Amino acid sequence: MYKIIAIGDVILDTHVKIDDASVECGLDGHNCKLCLEFATKIPVTDSFQTVGGNPANLAFSTSKLGLATAILSTIGTDSNGQTILEDLKKNKIDTQHIYLNKKIKTRYSIILNFKGERTILSYHQKRNYIWPKNFPATDWIYFTSLSEGFETLQEKLFKYLSKHPSVRLALNPGSFQLKNNLELTKIAASKSDLLIVNLEEAEKIAGVSFKKLKSVQSLIHKLLSLGAREVVITDAANGAWCGNNEYIWHMDAYPVPIISKTGAGDAFSAGYLSAKIFGHDLPTCLTWGIANSCSVLGHFGVQNGLLDQKNLKKMITKFSKIKPEEI
Repeated sequence: MYKIIAIGDVILDTHVKIDDASVECGLDGHNCKLCLEFATKIPVTDSFQTVGGNPANLAFSTSKLGLATAILSTIGTDSNGQTILEDLKKNKIDTQHIYLNKKIKTRYSIILNFKGERTILSYHQKRNYIWPKNFPATDWIYFTSLSEGFETLQEKLFKYLSKHPSVRLALNPGSFQLKNNLELTKIAASKSDLLIVNLEEAEKIAGVSFKKLKSVQSLIHKLLSLGAREVVITDAANGAWCGNNEYIWHMDAYPVPIISKTGAGDAFSAGYLSAKIFGHDLPTCLTWGIANSCSVLGHFGVQNGLLDQKNLKKMITKFSKIKPEEI
């Protein structure tokens, strides 16, 4: 039996680090653009490939923290797909529910890293997602980033959950779901036991801006009113908030040097959810999430910064002055 089954698109990421670029923003400091010189060669200071995508990033981390994790996904039979399978198996991630489809290409992305920020060029293609006839036993399902065609898979997920009420749902929707079928994502949020989103995603699902509500607490209450049983909102350097109908907590991010932000959100989700599965309270879940994500921020390449429980505790001890606060 698994503790977590992560459902989403697994991707082959190509990380490219560049220094010869600039950023231009609007007068309000928002809507920033990464600018490269046109029609010329741009020097690359570092480049490598990793297996990525929300479900893989989560699985790498939760497995390292000691939880039996599997992935449900669909990839192509191309070389990228084979690379993904080999890497997941090497990291002891169960791949028996990753289905191969020779009619599609495996998803891939090019991640441009510049001054610690990342700009992602992401390939999406419609997929015929497969729901197993005999879905494996699990405590949690982590439903995350998917491509066109996710609607049918989500419908099958809801049917499964209605027949298996003991299985809990953690939702971390991807950009495609939020952009192309927000209403269906809101329905998923209403059925979730745990909703994990960043501030911008929270605003989209709630249908109201943070500025109008004037506090993250109000935004959490708005999402709880939709039906989510527990809500987590992350906001980069401002840390993260979590709450249910009884309590709301906030914790600052650790002051660590930022090498790359790629995968930090998934690392937070993995830390938070793992602590929850191990039976910890809200402030401890928040602490595990912050520690794991801040460790990833200090590394180029998601897997390099993920923590096991021993090093997670060391990280928490190192920044022991930064603690969750009830608000």
